[in-house]
Amino acid sequence: MALFGKNKTEKKVEKVANKPATLTPHVVSASAAQIIVRPHITEKSGALSQTGVYTFEVVKGSSSQQISEAVQALYKVVPVKISVAPIRSKKRMLRGILGKTASGKKAYVYLKKGDTIEFI
Repeated sequence: MALFGKNKTEKKVEKVANKPATLTPHVVSASAAQIIVRPHITEKSGALSQTGVYTFEVVKGSSSQQISEAVQALYKVVPVKISVAPIRSKKRMLRGILGKTASGKKAYVYLKKGDTIEFI
């Protein structure tokens, strides 16, 4: 059936071959700064940081294990627990033009009682 185009299996092989490489947990030391985008600083996260919970914006495709290893590499602390939550995009209007904000992902990093993370 080469006359009519590619069959389904050939298309699937092409999709897998053209897919960008994903971050693996074994290469975290070089890409720890790529996984954690920035600290997510709000009133709620400021109140949570007093109890040992820190909030970070992370890359959409990252897993809890990758986030944990990135926090260990960047801040030299061992997280006890990590919760991941999506950041929804919201509709905004600017000068009569309707648009929307970017969506993302945030991670709540729980630390032991004595551990802290300093943001400068």
